[in-house]
Amino acid sequence: MYPHSPRPAFSFRPLLLAMAIGSGSLLASVPMALAAEQSEQQQFDIPAGPLAAQLNRLAAQTGLYLAADASLTRERQSHAVSGRFSAEQALLQMLSGTGLQAVRRDSGRYQLLPSQDSSGALNLDATTISSHLPGPDADSTGTWTVGASRTATRMNLSLRETPQSISVMTRQRMDDQGLNDLTEVLQQTPGISVQSLGSERFNIYARGYSVDNFQFDGIPTTLDIVSQVSAQSLADMAIYDRVEVLRGATGLMTGAGDPSATINLVRKRPTAQFQGHVSAGLGSWNKYRTEVDLSGPLTPSGNVRGRSVVAYQQNDSFVDHYHQEKQVFYGVIEADLSDSTLLTAGIDYQKHHPEGSSSVAFPLFYSNGQQTDFSRSTNSASRWSSNQQNILNSFLSLEQKLAYDWTLKATVNQMYIDREYSLATASWGFPNVDTGAGVRLYGGAGSTWQKQTGIDVQAQGPFQLLGREHDLIVGYNFAKYDNHHDPLRGTAIEGTSVNFYTWNNYTAEPNTSLGQLYDGDTTTYQRAFYLATRLRPTDQLSVILGARVSDYEYEYDLRYLLTPRLNSNPSYTETGVVTPYAGVVYDLNDTHSLYASYTSIFKPQTVRDRDGVTLQPREGDNYELGLKSEFFDGRLNTSVAVYEIRQDNLAEADPGQQVPGTTTAAYRAIKGAKTRGFEAEISGELAPDWNLGASFNHSITKNAEGDRVNTVAPANMAKLFTTYRLPGELNDLTVGGGMNWQSGIHFSAAPAGVPGTVKAKQEQFAVFDLMARYQVTKNLSTTLNVNNLFDKKYLSALDTTFYSGYYGDPRNVMVSARYQF
Repeated sequence: MYPHSPRPAFSFRPLLLAMAIGSGSLLASVPMALAAEQSEQQQFDIPAGPLAAQLNRLAAQTGLYLAADASLTRERQSHAVSGRFSAEQALLQMLSGTGLQAVRRDSGRYQLLPSQDSSGALNLDATTISSHLPGPDADSTGTWTVGASRTATRMNLSLRETPQSISVMTRQRMDDQGLNDLTEVLQQTPGISVQSLGSERFNIYARGYSVDNFQFDGIPTTLDIVSQVSAQSLADMAIYDRVEVLRGATGLMTGAGDPSATINLVRKRPTAQFQGHVSAGLGSWNKYRTEVDLSGPLTPSGNVRGRSVVAYQQNDSFVDHYHQEKQVFYGVIEADLSDSTLLTAGIDYQKHHPEGSSSVAFPLFYSNGQQTDFSRSTNSASRWSSNQQNILNSFLSLEQKLAYDWTLKATVNQMYIDREYSLATASWGFPNVDTGAGVRLYGGAGSTWQKQTGIDVQAQGPFQLLGREHDLIVGYNFAKYDNHHDPLRGTAIEGTSVNFYTWNNYTAEPNTSLGQLYDGDTTTYQRAFYLATRLRPTDQLSVILGARVSDYEYEYDLRYLLTPRLNSNPSYTETGVVTPYAGVVYDLNDTHSLYASYTSIFKPQTVRDRDGVTLQPREGDNYELGLKSEFFDGRLNTSVAVYEIRQDNLAEADPGQQVPGTTTAAYRAIKGAKTRGFEAEISGELAPDWNLGASFNHSITKNAEGDRVNTVAPANMAKLFTTYRLPGELNDLTVGGGMNWQSGIHFSAAPAGVPGTVKAKQEQFAVFDLMARYQVTKNLSTTLNVNNLFDKKYLSALDTTFYSGYYGDPRNVMVSARYQF
């Protein structure tokens, strides 16, 4: 970046670069004399790199709408753009030497064509590059990495410019590995441990702590696995372009939360030209899946664009009597209200209907204290159990380009979940190792609804100080979380004894004629103002400073209809909580950058101690140092990081203790808890047609006495996956494979019903996967995925609440076909 005088007001005139698809002739066109265009000039400093990625950077800076064909931009490198130019001049310089030219249609829209052929018929696979997308869309680039992310600070930063550990699972990688659910994606994501607590509940760990901060396009939401309304972890990937995972404390953008990670699900967006795909797949355990994805302009001028996605899946399971069906619908519209105003509105709906589902996994111990070893097909739920969830997510955003390259954006996201459940789970008590007796049923029926509303208003742009250009963002967050639970009184279910070996998942359904058991309402509010700036004192040095000032309110209203003495109404309020953030990035050269970051931790807690008192909020600090590198003009990214997390009031189960008047486990607060770890990751293209994702993560948490805590989260994880498209005559074949390894997990407890202190554990294990894809024609491909190749049997989760466990998936196979147009 070069110092220069303050920029004049910039008049945004988005150029709609589009192209014709199919075999018809293009409209009459003439080459564009870009250098002769008289438009406002601005400063550029975009290095040479992958053409699609660098065109996105140009679009983000100038407001150009760019569309290029994937086959044209693939494997092409851009020319560096450095200095003051008009947007058109910058585009011309970037295309210099690429063999491509910008061509104007009669309508005034633009497209990229091969230089040697500015007219005639083309049949191209389209990909869109747009200034309104948050960095390059992985959906369009077909790579394993992205050029930019906004998850850390809402500023458009490359992975190398972000002073925290961040991993991105792109659309291409999800397609390569056949990852259709969010939990499948996270299982392959560096530093993330996914542990199933039953059929539809998951505990997700990062750096030894649970992850409960989720975002949709940057708007925060909360995951509450205790309520079993876990819409985020059930998300189907058909509607998402990529998943960004920012590890460590993220208080600047999310407010209250664990120092674990924030998971940002970035939705697919409409494209400037018509495109789409149809796919179908068949897999193990009678798995069937189909998808249809259509996108393109809705008006002749292209000022209104839309996208629609429909997906359907049904499957049985390796678990006995478990069946799943889900339907997914997604629609989004973008409208250019003017050359500088973009309106986006959309809605997605997912119906998730499991049968034979269990909210709790099988018992981990026999009555003698020995750890159980059941068949992987063991199901602790009755055959009629169900936990249906309907999830409706709606969103609206308005983005206004302002003078001096500033942008004002307002976004609203509302998620509504309706849950109906009826279940019986053989999970109370511990079976006799010889007879199987000694287990009671837990369950009942009822309904739950949850509504989450998130609002974000922000303004960001550059400013001049001491002759250099810097960035500033200022914004306001509002988040409201409502959870309402109406369980019914069920007879002949809860507390009924069964023989775990012989009950065969048959039991009477609950009699709910007695009506409602209790009302349970949880409400939380977060309101916050945030500000962050990226200062550039020199060309090599960037300093990011920011702070968030938050108000937090929590209230839980529990009212028993028959036993009012058990009613409770705990509440909690915090105002003016300041969460500072600081990050420094220093470029050693064009490839390597050193970084350091700091942020504070604030996490209100709802658990109570043995005296019935709610624990004070967790507070602490998060420090991180690292080295990030970009190779091959950004096609390959690497990072190495070390970190330390210091916390007070960390909740830990108080063995053998319960909250007075309830059967709920009591907790105690740990002071001086300290987490230390290091991470290493490599992701992207090692060579043309060769992609690699590999990582190693280490994390251990100890209390002030030096004893390790949070032992159900693995201390070490290593993940690897790679694909390679064969050369020569075998170029239509892509092969790949990988491995996930983790160190052992365990916990010790003294539950009532077993003698003394018992220990549950899962030793270290590794799971291997394979894939192969064959390009049958230009538009048609077929893919084979084999997961858990050697059929490793392992416990994927150890639940300290119900003393239960859950097995990981046995070997399974999926074959799918995809037609792209």
